[in-house]
Amino acid sequence: MKSNLTIGTVWGIPIGLHLSWFIIFGLLTWSLASGYFPRAYPQFSDISHIVLAAVTSLLFATSVLAHELGHAFVALRNRLPVRGITLFIFGGVAQIEREPESPGAEFRIAIAGPLVSLLLGLFFGLLWVIDHNIPTLAAPSQYLMRINLILAFFNLIPGFPLDGGRVLRALVWWRTGSYRRATRLASSAGQLVAFGFIALGVLAIFDGRFFDGMWLAFIGWFLQNAAASAQAHMNIQEVLKGIKVEQVMSTDCVPIPSLTPLSQLVEEQVLAGGKRCFYISEGGRPDGILTIQDIARVPQSKWRYMSSRQAMLPLERSATVQPETELIAALQKMEFARLSQLPVVRDQQLVGVLSREQVLRYLNTRLELAV
Repeated sequence: MKSNLTIGTVWGIPIGLHLSWFIIFGLLTWSLASGYFPRAYPQFSDISHIVLAAVTSLLFATSVLAHELGHAFVALRNRLPVRGITLFIFGGVAQIEREPESPGAEFRIAIAGPLVSLLLGLFFGLLWVIDHNIPTLAAPSQYLMRINLILAFFNLIPGFPLDGGRVLRALVWWRTGSYRRATRLASSAGQLVAFGFIALGVLAIFDGRFFDGMWLAFIGWFLQNAAASAQAHMNIQEVLKGIKVEQVMSTDCVPIPSLTPLSQLVEEQVLAGGKRCFYISEGGRPDGILTIQDIARVPQSKWRYMSSRQAMLPLERSATVQPETELIAALQKMEFARLSQLPVVRDQQLVGVLSREQVLRYLNTRLELAV
């Protein structure tokens, strides 16, 4: 998930906030300020309730961040790069760049987050024991104790993509030796859990608890989508297993002069010639590539004045792959670098370009042929 606002880094990992985080922060603050703290401290003013609610919401957000940092720390210890951590409406997500290579690593990474939340729950519980007679401290401590324990046990529900689902996948993977079978089972369990949340939400709505019901149904919808996506991703991996980049890449990139205006290129090569990929070369070595997507990003009003060199993607700034690279590995590289295409290079020479569009076309063709 892409963050909209980066607030800092921890261990070199960017920490970001998604726009939806502000929604849950506002709702939680409003709920605490209008219900929880007025019941706990009826003698306090409305302003005091709002301040206490905002501080408690921030501490809860910090607890969620600590939960995700638990995952990230163990991932780094297992030599798995972490691209970033994003807090959003349903909590947080640590974006680990690739899947663990063993069930043990999967288990350790998955269990780390709930363990951090459990420890935080115990910490705030101990704090409540110490400060339960101190005004302004007891109610926040008690709330944070409860919410962290709920966070720990909720995440241990055995359904993907929850941490408990990943723990289940690790155990099945360890027992069967099959990562694909484990993922399929954990994803199916995740979808069952998701439909359970949706059913509870519907029942709550009919029981007159509209807001609670909508929230439960919304959580179920999110979990169902995530579990289904994991299953679809696994199916794609099975289809693409053993496929090399050279079997899918485009080899029709044509050389063009570096000073060719984009307007001329579109007229003569794209519209008239049907070409979709070009490269600019000086001294026999390609300097960069230019695709339809690159051209489309430039406003048409500038096509007459912008040269191909100005619009190209320089090879030194782009990730590259070799023709013998596994297609799955190349797709992961594109995803992590957030690229829509990858130059395919052999012996410092451009031999083709791999794009998401080509991969989708290849997948569709195999589905149509049922192979």
